[in-house]
Amino acid sequence: MKLNHAVLTLFVGSIFFLASCNSGKEKSSESDKVVEQPPDFQISLAQWSLHKKYFGDIPARGGFDWFLETLMERPDEAIAEGEDPINFPQEAAAYGVNSIELVNTFYFGKVDDRAYWERFKQNCKDAGVEVGLIMCDLLGDLGDADVEARNAAVEKHYKWVDLAKFLGAHTIRVNAAGKGSAEEVAENAIAGLKKLGEYGKQQGINIVVENHGGYSSDGSWLANVIQSVGMENVGTLPDFGNFCIENGPAGCTNEYDRYKGIEELMPYAKAVSAKSLNFDDNGNETNSDYLRILKIIKDSGFKGHIGIEYEGSELSEDEGIKKTKLLLEKTFRALN
Repeated sequence: MKLNHAVLTLFVGSIFFLASCNSGKEKSSESDKVVEQPPDFQISLAQWSLHKKYFGDIPARGGFDWFLETLMERPDEAIAEGEDPINFPQEAAAYGVNSIELVNTFYFGKVDDRAYWERFKQNCKDAGVEVGLIMCDLLGDLGDADVEARNAAVEKHYKWVDLAKFLGAHTIRVNAAGKGSAEEVAENAIAGLKKLGEYGKQQGINIVVENHGGYSSDGSWLANVIQSVGMENVGTLPDFGNFCIENGPAGCTNEYDRYKGIEELMPYAKAVSAKSLNFDDNGNETNSDYLRILKIIKDSGFKGHIGIEYEGSELSEDEGIKKTKLLLEKTFRALN
């Protein structure tokens, strides 16, 4: 997810994946009936793909400092005039997806409004979509060195775990952030994720960490953190991009190899995010080799939804979502 280089690191930023089309059918060993097999991969839509729609033109509205202050203190005012993310299920269904990934920052002012979520749930039912996961940001650092601050951050996630359960989602996506050396942040993040993971386990909800800036964009670091947590419901959300460990004035100054990183994160993946920014004339994403990445995903044995997360600026959000979906579908066919 991206607002600017600084805000993107804070944000974002679906649970399982699309089609092994050998035949799609096989004979039941117990009868002559043809049994429909679910495809290996399906496509979901990350709500962040529409962040410009919901947040509007932030520089024109008052700038990033104004936006962050408004989001934290008067969150309903951060939503662009005339927009309401309660309509996302219908908007997503129009793209032909059956699973959606929510972004908590669009709903900061609604998390405790059960009537709102009852209506949202009905909208999902009416649109024929399910909530796969909720992406959680700006709730504090799960890798904070201060135990009280870390525990407070963990507990701020509880409401979103509860909401995920209410909506029938499987997962919330969190960040493993903190200050200190790589070893110090890893130790603190492991503690924070274990505590949050225990709460998620009680509610039947997965906790996944995205490569999302800082140490978490180092695939080996994040894989080690998840392995050290050692909980079945705590895993990763590999993102096709987001492998910049350090940013400078001119852009990324330390970028991890995305293909190596995705391969390292896939053994723990419970969701995947198909980041897209720009496309060439053949409809291929210019920053990521989708065929190479999806082969890594397929070879890992992962199955379920792959989430469209368009973040580019050259195309409209609508065009970017459609281009990403077409590219995923084309790549799925090439793999089978």
